[in-house]
Amino acid sequence: MDKSEEEWKEILSEEEYFILRQKGTERPFTGKYNDHKEEGKYLCAGCQQELFESGAKFDSGCGWPSFDQSMDKTVVKESFDKSHGMMRTEITCSNCDGHLGHVFNDGPTETGQRYCINSGALNFIKKKEPI
Repeated sequence: MDKSEEEWKEILSEEEYFILRQKGTERPFTGKYNDHKEEGKYLCAGCQQELFESGAKFDSGCGWPSFDQSMDKTVVKESFDKSHGMMRTEITCSNCDGHLGHVFNDGPTETGQRYCINSGALNFIKKKEPI
């Protein structure tokens, strides 16, 4: 997606802009999806690309929504991040390049992954009940 910073500012809330475009981080345990348990899909708040399914979400105790895998390896991009004196793997949306969070190799499931994602970078679509 090719948008100017002014266009992003018009589309996103202040919190979304801070996280997605300025690589910000919300305070731990404050995000709306940290304790969220409904079934459905988590989407990028910038472009609505589907990123994570609720079945991949788990409580890591870190203060941010955690997932053990993305919906597909093509929906997120990984890059080396050495900001704040740490060495981490940053996760961005492959469609709009919005900052989502980081991935760590300390997850408790068979994937061994813990995608630590800012709630402010996500939207949620509840799973529809069968008719």
